[in-house]
Amino acid sequence: MNRIKLILIASIMLLGVSMASGQQIPNLTQYVFNDYLYNPAIGGIYDYYQVKTNYRYQWAGIKDAPRTYLLSAYGPHKSMPMGYGGYIFSDVIGPISKLGIYGSYAYNIKVSGDIRLSMGTFIGLTQYKIDLSALYFDVQTDVQDPVLQNGATYTKFMPDASVGFYLYTSQYYGGVSVMQLFSNKIETVDSDEVDYKKVTSRLNNHLVLMGGYKYNINRDFDIEAGSLIKMVKGSPIQVDINVRSIYQKMVWFGINYRSGDAVSLLAGYNYQDMLYLGLSYDITTSELRNYSSGTYEIMIGVKFNKIKQSSTRRKIR
Repeated sequence: MNRIKLILIASIMLLGVSMASGQQIPNLTQYVFNDYLYNPAIGGIYDYYQVKTNYRYQWAGIKDAPRTYLLSAYGPHKSMPMGYGGYIFSDVIGPISKLGIYGSYAYNIKVSGDIRLSMGTFIGLTQYKIDLSALYFDVQTDVQDPVLQNGATYTKFMPDASVGFYLYTSQYYGGVSVMQLFSNKIETVDSDEVDYKKVTSRLNNHLVLMGGYKYNINRDFDIEAGSLIKMVKGSPIQVDINVRSIYQKMVWFGINYRSGDAVSLLAGYNYQDMLYLGLSYDITTSELRNYSSGTYEIMIGVKFNKIKQSSTRRKIR
């Protein structure tokens, strides 16, 4: 395989990671119900334990389209204003996969009146993997390349960390976090197997901002509006804006707009404030709309072991 072709493949794969993961980090429409992924400080604000799982199938209809799997669990200390948790995720697009496991710790303090501030951190390990045996070529000379014939697999394990701050009351919240603190480098070509320079990419710091407000219309209806903003060097700012209508704190419908990507429809159901389900469908608005039938996502969550609520912790939802 010649140098130009190898670099082209590596570049496509690196672009694939960014496109599939929304600026190198997992992209979820259901962040409305599982924003813990983007800010570890959220792991310390609730007075109950919860387990959530997400599955996202992005750009349905496109071969080897991105798929994201996520399992998270977190909850409070029984008596102290702190929380613990963690999550496992898998992000896959064609020959590229990203697998991560993280633990979190958060501590919150009273600022004034009903206002509290939570501070948290994620510490974890991420595996990046490229499986060349999953690549398909039409040109016979490509298939004869020894690297592809051997089905070479490139794997890299790297430590990772995030920090976050979350200011909240019973009606509104705002948060800021920095993800991929270590700015690790990924080498996609092993110089021991091919005789040219390695192709590398850096995992940049991501600044994530979030905020929202809940308004009570009457005994039956609430309105929630929120936003998630992701910023990373070298990529356009990605902005999500959502609005939800909630009936008797049990059923909700909403819409989310993601800049340069999609408009999403959301729905959910909360059974006895214990078991809840969230569904979303993204209508692609980018150039991929001509090739994709949209993006599907589902979230299932369970709440349990609620502790006595005190002045050290207040739910916002």
